[in-house]
Amino acid sequence: MNAKGFVHKYGDNVDTDVIIPARYLNIADTKELTTHCMEDIDKNFISVVKQGDIMVAGHNFGCGSSREHAPLVIHTSGIDCVIAKSFARIFYRNAINIGLPIMECPAACDGIAPGDEVSVDFDTGVITNLTKNETYQSNPFPDFIKEIIQAGGLMASIKNRTGKVDTL
Repeated sequence: MNAKGFVHKYGDNVDTDVIIPARYLNIADTKELTTHCMEDIDKNFISVVKQGDIMVAGHNFGCGSSREHAPLVIHTSGIDCVIAKSFARIFYRNAINIGLPIMECPAACDGIAPGDEVSVDFDTGVITNLTKNETYQSNPFPDFIKEIIQAGGLMASIKNRTGKVDTL
């Protein structure tokens, strides 16, 4: 499992209300909702993000409310991986549950600049800044998280494993 793309970089404490403002949460269509991703912190994000790009941030990324919409719109926008110094715990779990790969690596976050081209090897945890020819080591995903991400999220993973998904 790998990702390779250009970097969109943000600072510390990017909260879920900045990722997807609450005023848009009445929009049911994910693609339409995604058009508002990051607009309160980066008005150009949605017009410049490309499929396969990578988001890099500082400490406590995804803090705030526990809405699943935040990792969903990041992933739907085209971002293939988020690398941060640290993640809010609920954001981390929500990201994995919807199949968005995220990695903690403070050294990478310090060394990577906006617009750099970066590749990520999820099996080894190696993050390579292709622009600067630098590598950083993160923890690789355990097999069960790789399975969830490769399936496209938790529910798809359960369906793959059991052949069905029970609903309440």
